[in-house]
Amino acid sequence: MIAQSYEECIQACLECMEACNTCYDACLKEEDLAMMADCIRLDRECADICAFAAKSMQSGSPFAKQICQLCAEICEACGNECKKHDHDHCQRCAEACFRCAEECRKMAA
Repeated sequence: MIAQSYEECIQACLECMEACNTCYDACLKEEDLAMMADCIRLDRECADICAFAAKSMQSGSPFAKQICQLCAEICEACGNECKKHDHDHCQRCAEACFRCAEECRKMAA
């Protein structure tokens, strides 16, 4: 059974992963792709680390805290990049990233 303390963090990671995947897909449809390049790159990276962090917590990895710490850093970077863009998908992604970063920091503490 998954430890109770992990549940909120796992949920935040999965929600962030979904927001990043949605943002990634929407960014690819924007007119100025060059302007969105950093956002797209960070969306991919963030979605991947969120999935990995959730899996590490679900499987009881002894490295879960370190993975969550790295996840928090990447989420923060992605959130800061998304926040720069006015698109709704970017703003929603930024919120999910900051929420996930906060939960991952709690896990890593």
